Amino acid sequence: MGEAVAAGWKIEAILYEPAGLKSQFALDLLSGFAGRQEQVSADILNYLCAKENPTGIVAIVHGRSPQLHELGRLNRCVAVVQPQDPGNVGTILRTMDAVGCQALFILNGGVDPYHPTVVRAAMGATFWLPIIRAGFEPFCEWSRLQGFQLIGTSAHASQDYRGLQPTGPWMLLFGSEQKGLTVEELQACDVVVSLPMHGRTRSLNLGVAAGVFLYHFASFPASPAAP
Repeated sequence: MGEAVAAGWKIEAILYEPAGLKSQFALDLLSGFAGRQEQVSADILNYLCAKENPTGIVAIVHGRSPQLHELGRLNRCVAVVQPQDPGNVGTILRTMDAVGCQALFILNGGVDPYHPTVVRAAMGATFWLPIIRAGFEPFCEWSRLQGFQLIGTSAHASQDYRGLQPTGPWMLLFGSEQKGLTVEELQACDVVVSLPMHGRTRSLNLGVAAGVFLYHFASFPASPAAP
């Protein structure tokens, strides 16, 4: 909740359970929303939070749905086609924030980017990075116009990710946890890279793989965004 407030999201209401308010930070948050507070029972708060030992305070926040044409200039982004695991999406958002990425694109449906598990796993990054839902084809058209190098990922790619240095603004593209990228989606990429597998494991968890790729590509100086 604190990150949503700090990032300027519209807070509709605050629900709190007095016995659960154990930190001065939570009490300060509550005091800033006089007239939009509602006391609830511990059972209700536990149900809403869907986790053990909630902090005693939750916010009802207006969501945001940014569109492709509304975005400004970007140079480091991630796109995922039909992700199914909300924990993975939240982990990717958290890692993106850590390395200085700027936007996440959820393509062709998949998990709700504001699913409670996504928000928890993102540890606040949800409120600082734009999350754009779009179809794959409109996304490709937009990314080409923006001058992105579209970097696909596949366990079957022959190029090791460590041998690639981005040539300009880049967009890292992942497929779903179960299917990966289709042949058509891979063909839309400028280059496709893989992670080397030295043991019997054939692939990594999507969130883990994204972290490896992101720290590698973010280690290079950011290229100017397209004018």
